[in-house]
Amino acid sequence: MPSFATEVKNELAHGSGKRKCCQIAELAALLRMGASVTIGARMNLGLNFTTENAAVARRALQLLKSTGQVQPEVTVSRSKRLKKNNSYLLRVAPSPNVRPLMEALGMLGSDEGAVGRDRGLLRKQCCRKAYLRGAFLGGGTVNRPEAQSHLEFIANSYAFAHTLVQILKNMDFPVGFTDRKNSYQVYIKDGEEIMDLLAMLGAVKAAEELAVARNLKEVRNQVNRLVNCETANLQKTVSASVEQAACIKRLQAEGRLEQLPPKLQAAARARMDNMDASLAELGELLGISRGAVNNRLKRLKDFL
Repeated sequence: MPSFATEVKNELAHGSGKRKCCQIAELAALLRMGASVTIGARMNLGLNFTTENAAVARRALQLLKSTGQVQPEVTVSRSKRLKKNNSYLLRVAPSPNVRPLMEALGMLGSDEGAVGRDRGLLRKQCCRKAYLRGAFLGGGTVNRPEAQSHLEFIANSYAFAHTLVQILKNMDFPVGFTDRKNSYQVYIKDGEEIMDLLAMLGAVKAAEELAVARNLKEVRNQVNRLVNCETANLQKTVSASVEQAACIKRLQAEGRLEQLPPKLQAAARARMDNMDASLAELGELLGISRGAVNNRLKRLKDFL
């Protein structure tokens, strides 16, 4: 069964935008997440991109072909290890056409990853969304709806991770950043913000699943609170009832119960006949308020 993150990527890969500027932005982020550069004859550049997600591989292939500059090839390999997915290798052979493509994607030069300086890739709001979509397809993950809310982008370079942070912050998402070994994590932990981000990127069904799970969790928590409250109230009622019964039995044993005022005797008899009843229920039996019942039962202790 595929993970929730895989389902999100499948949805994003099938519902991505078709604007040329957005396709370039999406491809730029996608390749930066997992592509490696190769060098061939005459210092011509090539590209290799590997993923275990078939939908992501198809999307990368589609985006590369849409540039009209390169002809990528796909190789599928199956791991010999148990329960390992297929691995898809997209290879663009070294050629004179690769360098212009990489320059168009902002992948060459000293300003790599700088927001606003990436050859215009991030100037439009639609392109910034596409850039984030490509980053998630290439190196994003999100917890399943039932688990604690957490979405993150895992980048291999500080500059690229910083770019993602800046984009998300400019869109008012509460983003966090940390580094672990040789990677950098850009993350969001607020459940509602994660839903908004996924919906914005195009994973509407996934956002709805999170919303349903969130609502169920809230209902479940509310029910648990009510049950706990009722349990506590019941325990309190039982404890008070036992204490009151012990007081009444002692008064009976000492022959002093019959000497009490009639109202107190009536309250005592009502309690002994209805050990599981609440003060409100005793009040209904006696035709008085809950507070009056509580006061009369408390006064029994004064006669011990």
